[in-house]
Amino acid sequence: MAETLSTMLPLGTTMPTFALRDTVSDRTFSDRDAAGAKGTLVMFICNHCPFVKHVLPEIEKVATEYGAKGIGVVAISSNDPVAYPQDGPGPMKQLATERKWAFAYLFDDTQSVAAAFHAACTPDFFAFDANRKLVYRGRLDESRPGSTAPLTGRELRAALDAILAGREPAPDQKPSIGCNIKWKPSPA
Repeated sequence: MAETLSTMLPLGTTMPTFALRDTVSDRTFSDRDAAGAKGTLVMFICNHCPFVKHVLPEIEKVATEYGAKGIGVVAISSNDPVAYPQDGPGPMKQLATERKWAFAYLFDDTQSVAAAFHAACTPDFFAFDANRKLVYRGRLDESRPGSTAPLTGRELRAALDAILAGREPAPDQKPSIGCNIKWKPSPA
């Protein structure tokens, strides 16, 4: 399992705009639809990555808890579905439906949204305040597949708590680590 670190988009970056298809509802879902009254959490995930599989129970808890507090939550998969069919819209819908996700699971077919966010790995987390400014990017916590560190969501939760309290999250943020985004081959 190859490990890739997130690129750590500069804090203060305005949330990129997007309009992608939600694989469950089959409707177009924009960055405005994703935004919560207090802030927005954008997660780049996919179906097959062992790092994502490891954190799914915690990101589901975070989405439920913080969604109820005014943080909008959305997940995006940008992987090449030709090379990784399990990361295509059909399997994405199946996963979101089976796990009863209350957040949209969007498919970034052109990979332009991942590029706009400078997403590098799955999972990759980006938290924006109510003014659409990036205030946190990095990891969920220190837990990894096969590690003894408990899955708590401690670092992401601390950032979201700061957003809710109207404070800036701590600037010492550690990159996420996971499988690299599976980019489509460049046209010849």
